[in-house]
Amino acid sequence: MKTKGTVFRYPDNVDTDVIIPARYLNTADAQELAKHCMEDIDETFVSRVKKGDVIVAGWNFGCGSSREHAPLVIKTCGTGCVIAKSFARIFYRNAINIGLPILECEEAADGISAGDEVEVDFDTGKISDLTTGKTYQAQPFPPFIQNIIAKGGLLASLKED
Repeated sequence: MKTKGTVFRYPDNVDTDVIIPARYLNTADAQELAKHCMEDIDETFVSRVKKGDVIVAGWNFGCGSSREHAPLVIKTCGTGCVIAKSFARIFYRNAINIGLPILECEEAADGISAGDEVEVDFDTGKISDLTTGKTYQAQPFPPFIQNIIAKGGLLASLKED
């Protein structure tokens, strides 16, 4: 699985209340929730993000409450992958459960700038910054987790083909 897109860059400790503010959690409609993704840290994110774009962040991305809505709205917006130095444990698991591709790679998080064009091969963990020509290597997930993500999440992966 690959994605290619423009980078949106965020700092350390982006919490779930920033990813999807709690004031909007009065609906379960993912499309409606996605209209508010990242608005408290980047009010233009939703109007600029395109299918396949990549979020790059620092340490502890997705910290805070355990709501599954955070990775869901990032995925629903069309984001192809999130690369961070590290993820909060519950966000990490929720991302896998809903099928949002994520990779931990400190070097990539330090080296990639906002606006760069990147290509991510999620299967191999190779991250290519097409703007600078640099490549980075993240540890890819094992095949069984890649299968969960490729099928759109845990529940989807349990359905028979």
